Amino acid sequence: MVKTKTFLLFFSIFILHSLSFSTDTFIYGGCTQQTFTSTSPYEFNLNSLLTSLVNSATYTSYNNFTIVASNPNDVVYGLYQCRGDLSMPDCASCVSRAVSRAGDICPATRGGVVQLDGCYVKYDNVKFLGVEDKTVVLKKCGSSIGYDPSNRDAVLDGLVGSGGYFRVGGSGQVKGMVQCIGDLSFLECQDCVLEAIRRLRSDCPAADYGDMFIEKCYARYSIGGGAHAYSKSHGKSDNDSEKTFAIIIGLLAAVAILIIFLAFLRRICEGHQGK
Repeated sequence: MVKTKTFLLFFSIFILHSLSFSTDTFIYGGCTQQTFTSTSPYEFNLNSLLTSLVNSATYTSYNNFTIVASNPNDVVYGLYQCRGDLSMPDCASCVSRAVSRAGDICPATRGGVVQLDGCYVKYDNVKFLGVEDKTVVLKKCGSSIGYDPSNRDAVLDGLVGSGGYFRVGGSGQVKGMVQCIGDLSFLECQDCVLEAIRRLRSDCPAADYGDMFIEKCYARYSIGGGAHAYSKSHGKSDNDSEKTFAIIIGLLAAVAILIIFLAFLRRICEGHQGK
């Protein structure tokens, strides 16, 4: 029985990993020019901050931390933001992956930022918490398909009119999503969303998908894709996830039947030996 439980637990973990794969898709990253030396107080404080980010992501989708120091050069500010539809386990996994990725691309810099499909992590020696910033970080537009943008614009208008820091909407084949960083006020979030959507309309006028990542928010839409699958280049589609899930469930059922059958045969053999 212990072996059976262990086997099923392994497959359960595999299922969760398969379904949450797209949340770890790398979108962009960047580093500051200022560096720190190994074993310095700043490195110690940075490691402490990153550990706090990862631990906090197990129970809340947004948080920020400041590691204070007597020397201003050793102060570290940081935050993370998970996509609003993620479960806490997926949020924690995504933040952990983003922190690890930041360490890879910014090994000795005082500041770094990583945006994955499911979460955002940023840290720096310069205070940025609560500061509104509408700088465009990344823009992606799909192929121009000559699509009438009126339906897309209606979906984007609906996102503007919705409340909250995470918003999704759709109409027909058009799906849209916006997400703000939690250190903004609601009015600042709304202002950021308006700017991201304004730029989407002007820069991706007739594209089949568009992504506009501003420093403190993003807006995304797709035509003909799922809410989280904006194009083939944006990760696995919902259909792929459903197929993977169905295949693994089928394997689990087959394994369970095999285990029951083997246990039945074992009892029969033990019965014959007893006679």
